[in-house]
Amino acid sequence: MAFIETQDGTRLFYKDWGSGRPVVLIHGWPLDADMWEYQMPALTEAGFRTIAYDRRGFGRSDQPWSGYDYDTFADDLKAVLDHLDLQEAVLVGFSMGGGEMARYMSRHGGARVSKAVLVSAVTPYLLKAADHPEGVDASVFQGMVDGLKADRPKFLADFSKTFFGAGLFSSPASSEMIQWTGNLAMLASPKATVDCVHAFGETDFRADMAHFKVPTLVIHGDDDQTVPIDISAKAAAAAIADARLVIYDGAPHALPFTHADRLTVDLLAFLRT
Repeated sequence: MAFIETQDGTRLFYKDWGSGRPVVLIHGWPLDADMWEYQMPALTEAGFRTIAYDRRGFGRSDQPWSGYDYDTFADDLKAVLDHLDLQEAVLVGFSMGGGEMARYMSRHGGARVSKAVLVSAVTPYLLKAADHPEGVDASVFQGMVDGLKADRPKFLADFSKTFFGAGLFSSPASSEMIQWTGNLAMLASPKATVDCVHAFGETDFRADMAHFKVPTLVIHGDDDQTVPIDISAKAAAAAIADARLVIYDGAPHALPFTHADRLTVDLLAFLRT
């Protein structure tokens, strides 16, 4: 297995497939790089070099006690780009992975990046605040933390229903797929899993959005019950100069799974322009 060592000595597992223009895929919470099961092979077969890594604390990467904040995540992303000496890379961030991208663009000036894609991303700001009254109440995130600490397997099993948009009698994903993603989630450090709820739930990326100086595609489902589209994708597209917003009608949060083929088509169209 391949690893990159970050500035604080944390080792990050990564996959690096194919050749051509590099595309870096950044996973969401509480998964790991394997969540790109459908996009990574397809993009590689289409002639792109695809890279996906496990965030610190998740998957096969090291599980340090600290460092689960977006400044550190952005620095970890920089370590990946620098170690592999990627040039003109395209960043694709799903859910909390969009936060890494936003903070990287501001903290590191978007170095080595030529395009960006936000998929069901948490940017620019989720938390309800005096200057953001439409946001999500802090009690929601605290409830997530409490649930994780009390019974992480049960909480994640319940969370997956909202993640996939599964109803009582129907689901856009098979029970086997839902179980598989649950298994990925349980590989993570419990400390990282909890700390990341605070990170994606409370971090304000509004100032970071102005630093997207590259062509940016924003993709989101309008029935996303995990990251509401009005305070995320629509706000992000409005804040990023010349961003293009693509809305998947009736789609939940888990687009790389529930709308895998469509997402791949949209990514390839954007990569080729």
